[in-house]
Amino acid sequence: MRFTRITVDPGKMGGVPCIRGFRIPVATVVDLFANGLTRQEILRYYPDLEPEDIDEALRFAAEAVRERELVGEEIIVGDFLPAL
Repeated sequence: MRFTRITVDPGKMGGVPCIRGFRIPVATVVDLFANGLTRQEILRYYPDLEPEDIDEALRFAAEAVRERELVGEEIIVGDFLPAL
């Protein structure tokens, strides 16, 4: 998957993935969304962001998790899927 709005610069923010070269880490955007802030609230707090930045941050986070093997008895991927 190609991410055009996510940048990684070893000289900026310690090389953590950020949004379009800004000092706004992907993890910050995902955390705000996960903690209940709406897209509009995030955009108000970070006026340099665009709605597409939030979408790509969420896709990036999903891909990052997908790339890791989840281990341990308490983590069962099926438990996170909605019942059909």
